[in-house]
Amino acid sequence: MGRDAHHELKAEWVLNHMFLRIHESTSTDAPASEKRYEAIWFLGYDPVSEKYVLHLFDVFGARFSETLGYGTRDGNSIRFTFEYPDGPFHTTYRWSPESGDWQWLMEQKEKDGKWANFADFKITRLSQ
Repeated sequence: MGRDAHHELKAEWVLNHMFLRIHESTSTDAPASEKRYEAIWFLGYDPVSEKYVLHLFDVFGARFSETLGYGTRDGNSIRFTFEYPDGPFHTTYRWSPESGDWQWLMEQKEKDGKWANFADFKITRLSQ
């Protein structure tokens, strides 16, 4: 949303390897002026519908967790569509095998019908 964000992600398989749980939070070394955020995402796959499902729980409460995102894979990316009450929203995860990084792109549909970037993150693995 026009500002830098410093987030940490931790991902692990849970519930009999049926979901990838992604815990996102503002980094402890983020500037004090940065708005704090925390979320837990559950990403799963439904072989019957052949779609991925993404469920968000975050600091904004239950209202926004009512809507599931549904996505399909295209090569190294999965694009999810959330049909929120105030309009559609896209979340795309894109893997870059050359660099070993992920792009996490979020877009919202504006009132004029055009899509606009909400957030565009580059995700890199920390050295172990």
